[in-house]
Amino acid sequence: MRVALALGRRGLGNTWPNPAVGAVIVRDGVVCGRGWTQPGGRPHAETEAIRRAGADARGGTLFATLEPCSHYGKTPPCVDAIIAAGLARVVTAIEDPNPKVAGEGHARLRAAGISVDVGLCAREALRDHSGHIHRVRDGRPHVTLKLAVSADGKVAGAGRTRVAITADAANAYVHLMRARHDAILIGIGTVLADDPLLTCRLPGLEKSSPVRVVLDTDLRLPLSSRLVRTARETPVSVFAGAHAPQERAQALAAEGVDIVRIEENDGTPPALPAVLRELAARGITRLLIEGGPTVATAAVKAAMVDEFVLLRGQAAIGADGIAPFDGLTLDAALAQGGLSERETATLGADRVTIYGSD
Repeated sequence: MRVALALGRRGLGNTWPNPAVGAVIVRDGVVCGRGWTQPGGRPHAETEAIRRAGADARGGTLFATLEPCSHYGKTPPCVDAIIAAGLARVVTAIEDPNPKVAGEGHARLRAAGISVDVGLCAREALRDHSGHIHRVRDGRPHVTLKLAVSADGKVAGAGRTRVAITADAANAYVHLMRARHDAILIGIGTVLADDPLLTCRLPGLEKSSPVRVVLDTDLRLPLSSRLVRTARETPVSVFAGAHAPQERAQALAAEGVDIVRIEENDGTPPALPAVLRELAARGITRLLIEGGPTVATAAVKAAMVDEFVLLRGQAAIGADGIAPFDGLTLDAALAQGGLSERETATLGADRVTIYGSD
């Protein structure tokens, strides 16, 4: 099952709106088929493993990280393929909370005489499939908040001046995070201060860049920004206020930018819960927030941070630097989000600490 979980992670960021499932077929103690959900969400992992196993699947055991689907979508039900392949046993990590499945896949397999066991490595699978679970259960994506802070806990220089905080190893880690998320979100303040590109630029993963999302109440996004100039290569969605200037919306749309109007929240960026609901409706399951203090604080106060990745550099910025949250200490932000330390590691000279809600 842990092999299946590792295989499923290959699809993170590339399979939405479908979950990134992994599957392994074993017969007589020998692995004869492996599969993971392919880009765009199909083919599914189970059918890929069956295809690769061929006739060797008959009488074998399928290990899958999520309950096989039992309904027709863009592909036939995986349970039909499992039954037709003659598999004798299916072991899954967790039941699929999707109302279209929700135990029906397991029931149909049992009705066909296939032995079914559920719960192996469930904790790991719940983490890996958190995006899918949140989308179908809560109507929002899994949210990861990423912040890079200096040795003295600052995210930028005085006046939000951009400062290099981490070195190459940590920067590569961030690009890998981008590849494993469906979308990446920042506020307009970060765009105006840094003119970021927000793509994955690791060799071989350039095509795995996430959808880029900007919270921009008044549509101040410059036409000359790198986001706009590359909008036809990697999608850009801008969430604007209901009363943002129509001429600005038309100018950005003419450059390939997707404009989404949403109610303002007392002059702050468009209300984050509403933005997350709209992203989920569009199929986004995993969202990475890389914004500055305003967006980071909004996410924490909305209690919508499922995972917090804190990168800490070695150099100090100084007392006039910008704190990571508005009006909250780091400890207070973690407490408000119900987040506790999950793991820590070194990345060259820098350090990464991951906090989770489980």
